[in-house]
Amino acid sequence: MSEYGLIGKKLSHSFSKIIHEKLADYTYDLMPLSEEQLDDFMRKKAFQGINVTIPYKKTVIPYLDFIDEHAKAIGAVNTIVNRDGKLYGYNTDYDGFDYMIQHHHVPIQDQKVLVLGNGGAAAAIKAVCRNHRAKQILCVSRHPKDDAISYKEVYANHCDADIIINTSPVGMYPHIDEQAVDLNDFPKCKAVLDVVYNPICTKLCLQAREKGLLYAAGMEMLIVQAIRAKEHFLQDTTPQKVIDQILFDLLMEKTNLVFIGMPSCGKSTIGKKVAQLSQKKFIDLDEEIEKEAQKTIPEIFAETGEAVFRELETKVTKRISASQNLVIACGGGIIKSKINIDALRLNGVLIFLDRDLDQLESNDPTRPLSCSQKAVEDMYHQRMPYYLQYSDIQIVNNTDLDTIAQTSIQKVKDHIQDLICTGGKTI
Repeated sequence: MSEYGLIGKKLSHSFSKIIHEKLADYTYDLMPLSEEQLDDFMRKKAFQGINVTIPYKKTVIPYLDFIDEHAKAIGAVNTIVNRDGKLYGYNTDYDGFDYMIQHHHVPIQDQKVLVLGNGGAAAAIKAVCRNHRAKQILCVSRHPKDDAISYKEVYANHCDADIIINTSPVGMYPHIDEQAVDLNDFPKCKAVLDVVYNPICTKLCLQAREKGLLYAAGMEMLIVQAIRAKEHFLQDTTPQKVIDQILFDLLMEKTNLVFIGMPSCGKSTIGKKVAQLSQKKFIDLDEEIEKEAQKTIPEIFAETGEAVFRELETKVTKRISASQNLVIACGGGIIKSKINIDALRLNGVLIFLDRDLDQLESNDPTRPLSCSQKAVEDMYHQRMPYYLQYSDIQIVNNTDLDTIAQTSIQKVKDHIQDLICTGGKTI
């Protein structure tokens, strides 16, 4: 039996093993357990330290010899340490969320807070908000009971909320196209926090970003709660620079690097080199569209027109964007649909690869819209505002392949480092 690990029901998408093995010199295993297996596991106590996730955060409490004050008040445990045969229970979700709101300077005091969801994470988050003296905390559930209210009641009476916190699984992989509420209905909202960490930026956080609100997604909370658990396991402390480094490493590993720009600007060539250097998988969206249609792009345009091609492009973009750790080269017209951009942003940093007009190809039979020099020039001027608006990073392709690829990676590193260091808005 493993000395350290995570127990729960479904663990296939957990990042806990990756994080813990970056943190300390121990093996950390994912241990899915059924309800029947849980009792035997807890009674045998054949572990040094474990984390606990859905649906066992409350179930494990009767097996404990000691439970700390936060965990007792919350009524849920996510960290258990075996000390000489005695089991000690803690709730580091509390610590992770408390760090999140302090690091991002979220003003909880005297604010009206909506907590979406009513599970174990919601209990920890409500406890943090109480300790930060929120004026009012309302828990919202699709199936309201006890102290939770319905979404219908929210829209009827509580659209004046100041802070919205999502603890529900709405928007989590694989259902990344969902969000629990529409922020347009909350004109006073000033900050949005989401405990979901896959995708990196949920659709709810993406809307907050576009509205200019303070926002943060769940990756940071996930890392800090894991660090606090490790500190209970090993009875040590962790410097701030270690927290920042692990967050940086995990974001660099999981984030998609998405190249947008004009046809023939070099997205595929440079994207392949960047993928090689960053040890990510390369995806050419146009090639994926051709596989989906079982036709070449010129054939799609000739037989069904651009509108059908764009529908296929959006379908494929949504599917590919749900994955992580990719380098994606997009077709030049990807920016014609905001739906495509929103999908790519959930897990990606968008890099606009610019190139001088006289370096762009025209009369290329594989590119139906680049039929002449004038067509390319017109397209360039029409699309340029969108490339600039939607990109996080801009690079001019005016030097050799290796230099451009290295520059792309460095600019992504700088972008992610800036987000971590500012303690403000994040991806």
